Amino acid sequence: MEMEKKPSQKVNVEIFSETYPFKTDGDPAEIRRLAAFVDDHMKKAAQAMRSFDTKKIAVLAAMQMAAEYAELKKDYDELVQLLDEK
Repeated sequence: MEMEKKPSQKVNVEIFSETYPFKTDGDPAEIRRLAAFVDDHMKKAAQAMRSFDTKKIAVLAAMQMAAEYAELKKDYDELVQLLDEK
């Protein structure tokens, strides 16, 4: 028996003082959590740059998030390798 697909829900989130509409088939709270994560990174990047150029702030925030992701991926890959060796 096939499960019924939940209808998409519209979720409005605020990131760096701008409102963005998203549609999700999942939990709207997850979209809000991710938006808060991005908003936090953009605010920190803006403080570090002391700039009002939203595009530059977004790129710096994205680079910071990419660096965090790369570090976590490296740690994960090392852990998987250690587990495979056992």
